[in-house]
Amino acid sequence: MELGFIGLGRMGARMAGRLLAAGHDLIVHDVDPAAVRNLVDLGATAAKSAQDVGDRAGLVLTSLPTPGIVTDVVLGESGLVAGERVKHLVDLSTTGAPAARLIADALAERGITAVDAPVSGGTRGAEAGTLAVMVACADQDFALVEPVVSELGRVFHVGAEPGLGQVMKLVNNYLSAVALATTSEAMVVGVKAGLDPRTMIEVLNAGSGRNSATQDKFPRAVLPGTFDFGFASGLMEKDLGLFAEEAAGLHVPLWVGSAVHQMWRQAKDQLGPASDFTSIVRLVEGWAGAEVRDQDR
Repeated sequence: MELGFIGLGRMGARMAGRLLAAGHDLIVHDVDPAAVRNLVDLGATAAKSAQDVGDRAGLVLTSLPTPGIVTDVVLGESGLVAGERVKHLVDLSTTGAPAARLIADALAERGITAVDAPVSGGTRGAEAGTLAVMVACADQDFALVEPVVSELGRVFHVGAEPGLGQVMKLVNNYLSAVALATTSEAMVVGVKAGLDPRTMIEVLNAGSGRNSATQDKFPRAVLPGTFDFGFASGLMEKDLGLFAEEAAGLHVPLWVGSAVHQMWRQAKDQLGPASDFTSIVRLVEGWAGAEVRDQDR
């Protein structure tokens, strides 16, 4: 099947590569010419704009960093909406439910179906095809797109309404952010008290304190000091803001969430929005004067 793909960043390039490897013909576009060249070298065909992608592919996937960028690429000047051939948009981005609904309504007026399909699993999952893909669309549209997005990982049909995929993704990222922030505090306390960090992680993963940070992020990126898990602090802070907006709209208080979001704002401001999100432990280390690293690294 000939597909379009817009957005060839750290996640998008890897997902597009998997689709190429699966035998799909791919029309690609990105604002970074080097990113486009890398995919062309793998067998993709370059397009000059989002509209050009929509002129040449009936099913288009997008992977973009913010709701504003997604809206502009899809609905703006020379946007995907003006494409003559596109009939389905599968948005793999994290935009929040309001943006997903706005885009779906605008596309529906042009006879284009929007499929809300954010992903989770990081760059490693994107490369390996082990992402969680959270799809919200009607049953007949799911039947069409599922064979395509299943190349990216495990597919979950979470509902029919646009925006439900976004809510599921934000719930996931909220829990991930809380786990990483609180594990950072707990690990620094233990290390400053005299515990070995590697032993701490082994105990936590054998006990009730086990979570996604202790199982994966700390062993892989914090203890060795590489801080290269593949997700930016600025994007995590953005997702927490979207989650807070969703909770406020539903009148759900976030006592814990407010404190965690404040900590992630500090991480973005102090460490930089491009810093790896596992770097949040460095905030606590700096405040406490203790470092959570393997002693033999």
